Amino acid sequence: MNPLPDVMKGPRVERRRVLVDGRACAGVVLDDGRLRLDDGRLVDLAGAVHLPPCEPTKIICVHLSYRSRGIESRNLPQPTPTPTYFMKPVTALNVHGGSVAKPADCKYLNYEGEFAVVIGRACRDVTPAEAWGCIAGFTAALDMGLHDFRDTDAGSMLRVKGSDGFLPLGPGLVSGIDIREQTLRTFRNGELVQEASIGEELIWDPAYMVADIARHITLVPGDVILTGTPCHSRSLDAGDSIEVEITGIGRLGSRIVAAPAPRATALGIGHPPTDSEEARRVALGNDERVPQRFKDAYRRAARR
Repeated sequence: MNPLPDVMKGPRVERRRVLVDGRACAGVVLDDGRLRLDDGRLVDLAGAVHLPPCEPTKIICVHLSYRSRGIESRNLPQPTPTPTYFMKPVTALNVHGGSVAKPADCKYLNYEGEFAVVIGRACRDVTPAEAWGCIAGFTAALDMGLHDFRDTDAGSMLRVKGSDGFLPLGPGLVSGIDIREQTLRTFRNGELVQEASIGEELIWDPAYMVADIARHITLVPGDVILTGTPCHSRSLDAGDSIEVEITGIGRLGSRIVAAPAPRATALGIGHPPTDSEEARRVALGNDERVPQRFKDAYRRAARR
């Protein structure tokens, strides 16, 4: 068996970034729940205003990487032989406890609970074994998407996934846990809607993705790689809460708020939001293909 990569060896360490007196500050979470800033000050996290746990120059996202999602979406546990990717602008970054805006002219704002890889040192042309040493840690992520724009942008996902605030990230950056042994769960209004054992369902491990991307793209400290979502991504309404919890990492929460339609849309600028068959296929999913194991877990949670 291969030795555990350094980033996954204990002890567990969680770093967070918060606002203190209007300034961005970083530190380590203590066992008592307080944050010890790098300058030695202590901060109560209960009322803290969080910032994203890293400052990326780029955000790279994998398409279909969980077996249950592949079955649900393409009726194949591994729809592509190797990963395919898209990007989110850095303006998509959002925070733990923040709000995600759903425009009035759009119907399908979907959640995707994920864990993100954060790069810790410059990385280019590395093997998967070497890539583990380039990872600073892991954090929870919500990859939000407006599927009303599935029919434009030639598959780049720019307007589907790239809107401002469409990447809540946090609350902290965690090292010292074996990500392969963790479970990902997403909750809509407190009810379980996604669940996956990462080690069992994830097709390509984080080091594979890092080495794949770094064949041609230099990754630098703070860069984010979103590793994909399991089955049962569905659309949200204004007023909903959405949370993703990853054992060993933490729980990230956001609330959906209503927003007006962009003024340029009323002037006929650009491709309009479309309630198409393809938009509905992705946004509303296919419950007939959702693995039975998840359906059983969902029913158990609903009875609690």
